[in-house]
Amino acid sequence: MIPVSIVIITKNEAEVIADCIHAAKMITDDIIIVDNYSTDETFNIARLLGCRIYQKNWDGYGANKNKGIGLAKYDWILSVDADEIADLELVLSLHSLKLDNTGIVYDIKFKSYFGKKLIRHGNWGRDHHIRLFNRTVVKWSEANVHETLILPGQMQIERLDGCMHHYSVKDSNECNNKALYYAHLSAEKYLQAGKKVNPVKLYISPIFSFIKGYIVFLGFLDGKEGWSIAKITYKNKWLKYHYLNRLENNAKKKPYLKANLTRLVIEN
Repeated sequence: MIPVSIVIITKNEAEVIADCIHAAKMITDDIIIVDNYSTDETFNIARLLGCRIYQKNWDGYGANKNKGIGLAKYDWILSVDADEIADLELVLSLHSLKLDNTGIVYDIKFKSYFGKKLIRHGNWGRDHHIRLFNRTVVKWSEANVHETLILPGQMQIERLDGCMHHYSVKDSNECNNKALYYAHLSAEKYLQAGKKVNPVKLYISPIFSFIKGYIVFLGFLDGKEGWSIAKITYKNKWLKYHYLNRLENNAKKKPYLKANLTRLVIEN
């Protein structure tokens, strides 16, 4: 085992959490689950597999990840989602690290799946994220969605060998539902940040995203799954700004609603 704590946030992940934890146990003896009061067997599975599991209120993706970081045994943190599984090459790569320089963060290549099919092209085929860092210098932003790591200046980024296998969605219906959900959250985030809607963002940007993913990045080579991903990417991009436009109009009509964005987004 290496001196790294793995932090996983969960909400009803019983279908996938066991495989994620089994891979995590090849890396460390400290696995922290921050669970948002799952109503399925997530809690019991994680407990039986030897994780430290804490049930916490939902304050956003970044905020709940930071809660887990605060509970970690080690300063080095590997952030993993419940539907992500480290392969053996990545596990061995992690075991080879000295972890003696807090000025380094580690980037991991992702292999994403649509159902059981590995997506090799498009935006999904180029996916990678910084997921290993030292908590004494790095934390997650506390945005409600699309959280990012806050990196001090002059941080060194190194790419690890191996991959994290991301079992993102089971089918087009789940992919579409996720697009709708994240579009709502993104619209709320944009309004809070003061972003404005314009014709380019509302109409041109979604088309450009479709062309880039499906044609420039060869998403069409992934067959019907590549087509589904490209369509849903277009829809998500358009919906973010469509919902933002609605929120802006509602806020102008009823300014007090801006203080209750979470409720407003859910109702829309």
